[in-house]
Amino acid sequence: MTEPLDRENVSAPLKHVRKALPHDSAAKHVSGTATYIDDIVEPVGTLHIAPGWTRHAVRGRLSSIDLTDVRATPGVVAVLTAADISGINDCSSAFGDDPVLAEEEILFFGQVVFAVVAETRDIARKATLKARIDVAPITPILTPDDAVAADTTVLPDYQFRRGSPETGLQASETVLSGSMTIGGQEHFYLEGQVAMAVPQEDGGMLVYSSTQHPTEVQHTVAKVLGVSDALVTAEVRRMGGGFGGKESQANQWAALAAIACQKTGRCCKLRLDRDDDMIMTGKRHDFKVNWKVGHDVSGRIRAVDMEFLARCGYSADLSLGVNDRTMFHADSSYFYPDASIRSRRLRTDTCSNTAFRGFGGPQGMLAAERMIDAIAIRLGKDPLDIRKLNFYDGERNMTPYGMPVEEFDVMHDLISKLERESNYWTRREEITAFNDANAVLKKGLALTPVKFGISFTLKHLNQAGALVHLYTDGSVHLNHGGTEMGQGLYQKVAQVVAEEFGVTMDKVIITATNTSKVPNTGPTAASSGTDLNAMAAKRAAQEIKARLVEFLCEQHQCGADVIHFGDNKVLIGEKNYPLSEIAKQAYVGRIQMSHAGYFATPGITWDRETVSGRPFYYFAFGGACSEVTIDTMTGEMLVDRVDILHDVGHSLNPAIDLGQIEGGFVQGMGWLTTEELVWDDEGRLRTHAPSTYKIPTASDIPADFTVQLYEGRGNPQDTIYRSKAVGEPPVMLANSVFCAIVDAVASIAPGEVPDLDAPATPEAIMKAVQDMRRRKVHA
Repeated sequence: MTEPLDRENVSAPLKHVRKALPHDSAAKHVSGTATYIDDIVEPVGTLHIAPGWTRHAVRGRLSSIDLTDVRATPGVVAVLTAADISGINDCSSAFGDDPVLAEEEILFFGQVVFAVVAETRDIARKATLKARIDVAPITPILTPDDAVAADTTVLPDYQFRRGSPETGLQASETVLSGSMTIGGQEHFYLEGQVAMAVPQEDGGMLVYSSTQHPTEVQHTVAKVLGVSDALVTAEVRRMGGGFGGKESQANQWAALAAIACQKTGRCCKLRLDRDDDMIMTGKRHDFKVNWKVGHDVSGRIRAVDMEFLARCGYSADLSLGVNDRTMFHADSSYFYPDASIRSRRLRTDTCSNTAFRGFGGPQGMLAAERMIDAIAIRLGKDPLDIRKLNFYDGERNMTPYGMPVEEFDVMHDLISKLERESNYWTRREEITAFNDANAVLKKGLALTPVKFGISFTLKHLNQAGALVHLYTDGSVHLNHGGTEMGQGLYQKVAQVVAEEFGVTMDKVIITATNTSKVPNTGPTAASSGTDLNAMAAKRAAQEIKARLVEFLCEQHQCGADVIHFGDNKVLIGEKNYPLSEIAKQAYVGRIQMSHAGYFATPGITWDRETVSGRPFYYFAFGGACSEVTIDTMTGEMLVDRVDILHDVGHSLNPAIDLGQIEGGFVQGMGWLTTEELVWDDEGRLRTHAPSTYKIPTASDIPADFTVQLYEGRGNPQDTIYRSKAVGEPPVMLANSVFCAIVDAVASIAPGEVPDLDAPATPEAIMKAVQDMRRRKVHA
């Protein structure tokens, strides 16, 4: 491939971009001074809201609701039901199937039926327990298998198809098949769902919301209140984590706060209790995956047939995009000559599952890695050899959905470097010797790739705006449509703007995302936050700067080539002027020093109806090598060592990117090893607190943990300073941990493919170990 010209590299040295600068809120985070919504000073008379629900009914029709005792509770100001909604009783992102408050039916365990508005939060919460709700029960549909049997879906089935997989499977020397379940995941953000609504003039509403999508909160609040969008302003300065859980599901809580505010005329705040949050909100989609793969004697794939059965919950929410992305990533990094990749979006009487970091991609990729492991185990070959044999390359580089993998050479080079630097083959020999000598403890090793598509697959979401002001003292006001959830987006965009104006970082003032400043924004999701918002901000700064240059050329009778910005100054020929002085001159000269920048990702042509086009602007690549030890007597597992090499193009901020990679990997490791969601037979979520739901802790991080950024030519696409997205792809690096566990279990009965589901909890590992021992005896 011809290396593109990186224009930023041939210009003046960069002062801020590509520097490891601290997160803009780092000092505030560690000192406890970062303001989250629950830290905002409450106006006098602020009321507090608690959601009311029936703790007994899982699914059924509402027979009666008696809220007399609730209303009579001292300190209760109002009790809201669906009848109190002035507009439309819906908080869905698109399909109109998410009621803010239940009306006739309980659709899942934890659905909100009413809300108490009281003088204090404790009064409101205690009052909810006094409700008497009768429900005529309906047998719930809980699992994917239940939904398949009942033929219930939230959206139509969808598929990618290339060639003739039936013929390809028949022509294959060997056909393997299997089924696996892939569990969901609770977001477990540190800051739970929270919103505060403040009444404004003329029926307007200011809503502070912990949301990744302020514009959608604005639309939802306007819809439920029955007012125009222009009367509602949504604002968020920062979130204490989001991970997708606040992309669409912040809507309901903002809506309830606004409804209460409209009814009482007072500021109203709602902060969910952790247990209620986990019970009431959606999670990562869990799947049952049925697969077939045909291959030749060398292990090269000839055809695949993959069926993804997704538990979507009671409504569509974001299941269209999530399940589509599962299909987009069902190839992982491998070429399928003939393929059928099908998805069923199943309705179940459980909470409506939603976006989660990776947005369906991790589930698709894990299923692909299961097929690769199965081929390797059956052939008695090393899984890394089978992976490399099936990688996309110069001749085999078309995905099942028709998009070429143009940077296949980056993937090959990255994996080769990781293979060498992790000392993979020497360790493989050592692990084989260890397993031969040990009957109880078994080690496993796996090196897995990441190829993750970057862009929203809904084309219209690939746009962003930014508002930039240059003030006469030389300071810069920065606002854009992206939201900060701890990932460092605000810092990266500020670095770009500082670079453009040639000012120090302290001159760029970062302000809260606000729908009255930048309208019609998309969600901060799909790893596109920096790609979109930084480019929009850069364009805004460039436009202001261009006006200044034109003004200065006229004032100094010089060409633009002698004007340079840097160190809070403007160099004009041989003379330096403070930027503040130039800004004051421009103001006197009536030069506009404000601009609303805009950026829309080019080249996105995906047409879902015809299953054709280009859904992604580019791919981000990565690789992880993980070594684990399992105890075959208890199922306990220890991650001994992890080596990661990840492609972020030319990093805008290496420190932030390394943090994102480390955090994403650990979150993915939790999803695949410890974080188990359990619903009982009646549909009640039993793992709804830290006591029963186990996220990774510091002690779970391997002592030998090496993370490096891949040094390449940068993004061949014209992204912001040739960087690549880093938010979601690192989650899938954790597939190496799961595959290493499979490798360890497989050593018990060589040639047999372990029946291991995700998450690989000690119980799941123990079950797989016992099954392998039985198979070894009967072999």
